[in-house]
Amino acid sequence: MSSRDIEINYFAILREQAGRATERRVTAATTAGDLYEEVRVAHSLTLPRTLLKVAVNDEFCEWSQTLQSGDRVVFIPPVAGG
Repeated sequence: MSSRDIEINYFAILREQAGRATERRVTAATTAGDLYEEVRVAHSLTLPRTLLKVAVNDEFCEWSQTLQSGDRVVFIPPVAGG
């Protein structure tokens, strides 16, 4: 199992819960969905991925997107506005 060095960006409530805006993580996660599950547990994130969007390298993608070392992943929570 190979490791990937991934940059993760958190926004809004995810940033608050993770206690950071960005992090670099060496992970064995192979997909965006696997990575979210890993950080959800690590940081006690409360939002299920069904409520989130995910982008890899500035492109919205499916949770099944395969990750490569050097990727930048953004987990995007629902945004309330007014």
